[in-house]
Amino acid sequence: MSTELISVLENIEREKGISRQVLIESVEAALVSAARKVVHDKDKDIQVKIDLETGRIKILSEGKEIVSNEFGRIAAQTAKQVIFQKIREAERDVIFNEFNKKSNSIVSGTVYRFEKGALLVDLGKTEGMLPKRELSPRDSYRQGDTIHAYILEVNKTAKGPQILLSRNHPNFVKCLFELEVPEVAEGMVEIKSVSREAGDRTKIAVWSKNEKVDCVGACVGIRGSRVKGVVKELQGEKIDIVRWSENTEEFIQAALSPAEISSVKVLDGEERKAEVIVGDDQLSLAIGKNGQNVRLASKLTGWSIDIRSKKEIVKEKLESQMAEETGGDDQGVGSIEGVGPKTAQALSEAGYKTLGDLKNAKEEELLKIKGVGKKTIEKIMGKVRGAAAAGDAGEAGETAAAEPPETAAPEAEEK
Repeated sequence: MSTELISVLENIEREKGISRQVLIESVEAALVSAARKVVHDKDKDIQVKIDLETGRIKILSEGKEIVSNEFGRIAAQTAKQVIFQKIREAERDVIFNEFNKKSNSIVSGTVYRFEKGALLVDLGKTEGMLPKRELSPRDSYRQGDTIHAYILEVNKTAKGPQILLSRNHPNFVKCLFELEVPEVAEGMVEIKSVSREAGDRTKIAVWSKNEKVDCVGACVGIRGSRVKGVVKELQGEKIDIVRWSENTEEFIQAALSPAEISSVKVLDGEERKAEVIVGDDQLSLAIGKNGQNVRLASKLTGWSIDIRSKKEIVKEKLESQMAEETGGDDQGVGSIEGVGPKTAQALSEAGYKTLGDLKNAKEEELLKIKGVGKKTIEKIMGKVRGAAAAGDAGEAGETAAAEPPETAAPEAEEK
């Protein structure tokens, strides 16, 4: 019996990959359980010792050895059940540890069943679950199809390890490049960040640790051979590969490709806000369809990006110059020539802080304010009228630019 036990344990260790120590502990636990059945006392101190060389088993109760012949049919059956249970638990732990080490990597399997909107994938030793929410909109699989997926989570459950898979996670694309590009797998080229809208477009930022290695070229491959492999796995999803830079302006400019950028200006370093200026013909390309290009660029860089056209900037400058020359509604009352600090303070306390506030003010109301006389009121109203006229002129000019007047077609000359 002892020799047979050692032989069985060796076979299980070899076939199941379970360590000898775990198996010995399982057998000891089983025999302790069986021994309690024999002595009919759950509180007694039972010890089991197994000689790893000979396989001889010693069972002690209160220091006294129990002869193995005392084990009846029930005790033997109990030992058998506990052994199988412990082996199943150990096997589950082995599978859990194996796939837990593979977390954040890609596995291959076969679709064998559809259950509650999820794909169940045969991974060999266990199964993985690929929920519908983790599929790309382009994905379509049938029973028996081979599938590649990213291991998102590995959880322990009473039924064994639960492996959650994904095909729409940004890291799925990152892992695909690790498989397709040796320089990435070896760490020579590093993927710094990935932003993705699964099924449509992905942007990845790459950087080379070796100046002699072109990081973008390495990922694209000769005639696009490497990136084509990734695109094929993603069912035709578009991929933009950009060069990462520690210089914020350069990185943002690269992230907005394929649009050509005129300039990048950091507005707030702490809040990570930047302004990007583009030519009028590049505005729609920089923003992208439904804002996709700037949205992906923002995720890729970690910066909030405001894109503006040159035409818009020129228009704002002209309006600003006009406001400075003629005055604007937002100007403070202190900017009016002839109005001193005390008078400006009095006007402000009365609710007239800007020229806009004075538009509808009546003379008799202003005269009630301490320090405001008729001459001051004349200066104030003159400034207000000038600001209003400038505003009207600006609006008229804008309307004319947006809707150019129609011109009558010249009449044909009579011959």
